[in-house]
Amino acid sequence: MFGKPIDIISIGDTTTDAFIHLKDPHIHCTVDKYGEEICMPFGAKIPFESVTVVKAVGNAANAAVSAARLGLHSALLSNLGDDQNGRDCLVELKKDKVETSNVKINKNKPSNYHFVLWYDTDRTILINHIEYEYKLPKFQEPKWIYLTSLPPNTRMYHSEIADYLDEHPNVKLAFQPGTFQISLGVDELKRIYARTELFIVNLEEAQTILQTDNRDIKALLKKLASYGPELVAITDGTNGAYLFDGDHYYFMPMYPDPKPPYERTGCGDAWASTFVTALALGRPPLEALVWAPINPMSVAQFIGAQEGLLTREQLTWWLEKAPAEYKPREI
Repeated sequence: MFGKPIDIISIGDTTTDAFIHLKDPHIHCTVDKYGEEICMPFGAKIPFESVTVVKAVGNAANAAVSAARLGLHSALLSNLGDDQNGRDCLVELKKDKVETSNVKINKNKPSNYHFVLWYDTDRTILINHIEYEYKLPKFQEPKWIYLTSLPPNTRMYHSEIADYLDEHPNVKLAFQPGTFQISLGVDELKRIYARTELFIVNLEEAQTILQTDNRDIKALLKKLASYGPELVAITDGTNGAYLFDGDHYYFMPMYPDPKPPYERTGCGDAWASTFVTALALGRPPLEALVWAPINPMSVAQFIGAQEGLLTREQLTWWLEKAPAEYKPREI
């Protein structure tokens, strides 16, 4: 029934992203009390520069591809529709040697399709999660589970995942929560938090989970760790990232861009999945912290979340070229 042991299985939704490259002079970004916003004239016809369609993406699929390229036996547990889009996604995943036997094809349902408004080096994503029936299948016990973004109709599904983890104490959990999982709050997912080996969020997500405006990184890391995770990482975009191992706090700078970034979609997934992959390969947390920023640097040089993901040999090459100041420091 089962073949080669699975190193990591990523759980979350899969989608296709259509990148709409905006460059019209009427489009601009502004900052107000709601944060940075992209603005354009309402009711206008606004030309766009190009559209690039990227198949088989999403937090979980990105993580699965990242782990596979870095040498792990990587599997994906996800949902697709029985349409051409879904079939194309499966083809792309198999090209990257991602195990797809636990990707469910949902009859008479479309696959997820998102539109990405790409402006300058960043993007706004228009999402529409198809409501599939979520039920945890039987699957080969992996070394790691990588749990990430799922839609709002998955409360019971999270309970099933927590039950599975209780029944399989040797399986390690990495948790990179998506928007719905963040909105659920800690109490509803307390069994997941308590079972987590590695918890990864960005700074704004950490503040949302903890319902605070506090930007004190140490305080945020410590509070998140109090819910159970052994390791807590907070990323802060180009400002770098932070790690708390229960005793010590560390800062890690971003890897220097070899040239101006092209588009930053998927950089957070690349950071998180590279860190987890390093741990799954037996590397200690501080070494994983050094690996993690290299993949996002590469991803930012391409369109979409996966084209720039590196092989182990490529990541090692960049690591050997790193400047002297590229190293973690205790804070």
